[in-house]
Amino acid sequence: MLLADYHVHALAHGEYDYTEEWLYRFLQAAREKGINRLGFAEHEELVERINLTALEAVRASAQKQDGLWVGVGLEIDYKPGREDEIRNLTSGRAWDFIIGSIHYIGEWAFDHPDYRDGFADQDIDELYEQYFSLVAGAAGSGLFDILGHLDLIKIWGHRPRRYSEADFVRSILGEIKRAGVVVEINTGGLRKPVQEIYPGEKLIEELFQADVPITFSSDAHHPEQVGSGLRQAVELAKRVGYRSFMVFEGRRSFPVTLT
Repeated sequence: MLLADYHVHALAHGEYDYTEEWLYRFLQAAREKGINRLGFAEHEELVERINLTALEAVRASAQKQDGLWVGVGLEIDYKPGREDEIRNLTSGRAWDFIIGSIHYIGEWAFDHPDYRDGFADQDIDELYEQYFSLVAGAAGSGLFDILGHLDLIKIWGHRPRRYSEADFVRSILGEIKRAGVVVEINTGGLRKPVQEIYPGEKLIEELFQADVPITFSSDAHHPEQVGSGLRQAVELAKRVGYRSFMVFEGRRSFPVTLT
């Protein structure tokens, strides 16, 4: 069985150092979970702390000893007007994939625990509309290979009232489809208050009906989280109807059979 995890933060939010010893802990966790392809995707603000020497050492060792492919990417926050900045950030290095995510509505970091009270007294449907408009912008920008945690807006359990989440996703499927971007099935939501995979099953059904390609990720910030919930995500994708998923190398994607 080919199992991939394309959203792993070895540096977390800056708490750890990019050393061979630390990276090997992630590789060991991947081996134990039966993962064949592991993608490190650091947050953009930590790009200068990526130790390429350490990465290349563990990558070569993993491939030689275990046939474990190790890739490197970035997770970047999309905001309208940042397009040139993002192009500059992703140029000049041989990235394997770039994840585009929405963590801000305006200047509000809605998924940060310190700012979760920002949902109070707001129209949740309007927030969903703003959020998914930003997701559509990220997809349409052509800057990203993967859309990260598609429905992150639900992180604290807030749900739209006048419309369904599927309604919001349907409204942007055309943009996602035209862009040819891959959507990750991200198990990080299982570790959050919402306790649900990003995106949820009904949204994955919408993606499948629109023939949008997927990949898998744990959004791990520690070796103990690598591969967490991935087999559950695979079974969910298969139940919906998916029979393949995408893997990445050198910013090119390739379909592989989902077994």
